[in-house]
Amino acid sequence: MGNQGTDRSEVVAVSRDHDHHFSKPVVDAVTLVEGWGIEGDAHAGTTVQHRSRVARDPSQPNLRQVHLIHAELFDELEAAGHSVAPGLLGENVTTRGVDLLGLPTGALLHLGEDACVRVTGLRNPCQQINDFEPGLLREVLGRAEDGSVSRKGGVMGVVVSGGVVRPGDGVRVELPEGDLEPLSPV
Repeated sequence: MGNQGTDRSEVVAVSRDHDHHFSKPVVDAVTLVEGWGIEGDAHAGTTVQHRSRVARDPSQPNLRQVHLIHAELFDELEAAGHSVAPGLLGENVTTRGVDLLGLPTGALLHLGEDACVRVTGLRNPCQQINDFEPGLLREVLGRAEDGSVSRKGGVMGVVVSGGVVRPGDGVRVELPEGDLEPLSPV
């Protein structure tokens, strides 16, 4: 199994919210619970918790227990005139130094000493991002040079081993064996 990330790959911030708000307050630490998600977060659970998905089929497995965004996106958004900080786009874990969007499906993200998240797919940015800040959706959902849809709103994952995660914790990427499957929206 391959590894990816730099010596500077780290957790920049962690966020959670017990209610279904778009943004999540930054906290000092979060506890990841195997097969469940972030303790005390509205999106934790074994079955779907996002309201639109619950309305369609509440028995679907929750492939969106943890939302991760790369801090480099905030740098890019700032250069485009938007002011975005950790937690404001609803992510649980903000990283720096890891190409989250370039990971394959099934990649493992080891966060801190014990926690591990398996990447299940891309976040599919929606209109709520424009409700948060007008014009932001076009910055995180656009077209690549080849005409394909480009989603920059982070990745989703499930907790495969629990643990406490704090800002400053390291991030280590473990790639799956075999053919690597590109991420698609979940």
